[in-house]
Amino acid sequence: MAFPKRAGVAAATFLTLVSASAAPVARAQDQGLSLVRDTEIEEIIKKETLPVLKTCGANPDEVHFRLVNDHDLNAFTAGGQDIFLNTGLIQETTDPNELIGVVAHECGHIAGGHVARSGEMLNAGMKPMLLTMGLGILAAAAGAPDAGAALMMSSGYFGTLSILKYSRTQEATADQAAASSLERADISGKGLVDFLDRFRYEEVFDDARRYKYFQSHPVSSDRIEALRRRVEAMAHFHEGDSPDAMALHDIMKAKLDAFMDPPSKTLTNYKETDTSFKARYARAIAYYQAKEMDKAIVVLDALLKDYPNNAFIWEVKGQVFFDSGRPAEAAAAHRHSVELRPDAPLLQINYAQSLLAEDQPALADEAITHLKKALAEDHDEPMAWRLLSQAYDAKHMDGQARLAVAEEDYALGDFQDAKAFAMRARELLPQNTPDWRRATDIVLVSKPTDNDLRALAQRGDGS
Repeated sequence: MAFPKRAGVAAATFLTLVSASAAPVARAQDQGLSLVRDTEIEEIIKKETLPVLKTCGANPDEVHFRLVNDHDLNAFTAGGQDIFLNTGLIQETTDPNELIGVVAHECGHIAGGHVARSGEMLNAGMKPMLLTMGLGILAAAAGAPDAGAALMMSSGYFGTLSILKYSRTQEATADQAAASSLERADISGKGLVDFLDRFRYEEVFDDARRYKYFQSHPVSSDRIEALRRRVEAMAHFHEGDSPDAMALHDIMKAKLDAFMDPPSKTLTNYKETDTSFKARYARAIAYYQAKEMDKAIVVLDALLKDYPNNAFIWEVKGQVFFDSGRPAEAAAAHRHSVELRPDAPLLQINYAQSLLAEDQPALADEAITHLKKALAEDHDEPMAWRLLSQAYDAKHMDGQARLAVAEEDYALGDFQDAKAFAMRARELLPQNTPDWRRATDIVLVSKPTDNDLRALAQRGDGS
């Protein structure tokens, strides 16, 4: 039985890439942000930046990096401890030190309270604007909308570039805070200077021609030189990146290049004569992007022969099989990735999705087990809730299925639909069970009307 508002996912088909448009803001054109999820890339960024996160006043456990699917250069914060990084900015960094410097600068904005909004910005009532893509869906924005399965994130992350305008004074303050944080972390500030210096010419362009990063973060020669003088006087200015850190950074960039750029460009930049790990990895993804699935599998199998315990190669192989209409083989590959990295929610979700795509009710229980593990780590992951609703639907557990849809809608900020599905779930679930109480909670926090409250009272409010 399919829900009236949701289409089920048949074997080897793809979920729709969804995005919503941002609310109007001061400079006012509606913009939507597409966020992308990738465990490997997120982990590399966190590993690179962890030392400076500890010294910049942030709680590293609460800092989340949100990858914005955009070739343009930009990085920004939008309240809380979320740091948004455009994929294009990461691709433009030459080494870990540059990316760490940019992150330290954004932490400076957070510490300085520079993300406080003007009244107009606050009144814009910014809506949840985007849903995310899982591994392979990065390609959707590069012209391959059927490249993978959508993995949607929590809707608590807001912002459009046009509202994030900092003053030159705030920029200088964030620079100085970044320099201090980097020095306390025994990291050179040279990367931030080098990054800004490579785009010094941006100051002569009008806003329409500037990278978005430099629209919101005004750059000037005076600012760059002031920062340079500060960091050159510091003890760790000449500290370089370790070979291991550089290798991980190159792998991250190669993966983004392969997903974000046309396959022909990737295959030109990462030639067959290059036998490095990053080049082989990029070529495998490029073949996948070009729908040359057999070639992709050959390259991935060769990589797995050399690196059998790399969970992320298994993940890519699973995605290739899934998108080739081979869900059983996809599930086998994703099972390997989960066995190697049982702590990674997105890998659990990929595996569950492949199990469900086999369209065998007997596999629904295993899918439910892995989705619950993923949600225990990331309760607000909408895609996990959507798949869980399908798994419960396959088992004819209608109340639990509708509760899972309500959880998905709630995570996306769609309170009206969340309330409607939670009300329906309450009618189908046994009273006073944990699921029934959870459905009641969703109704109560989803702007219930007086009629809704009366309906709750008539059916029991769970108190």
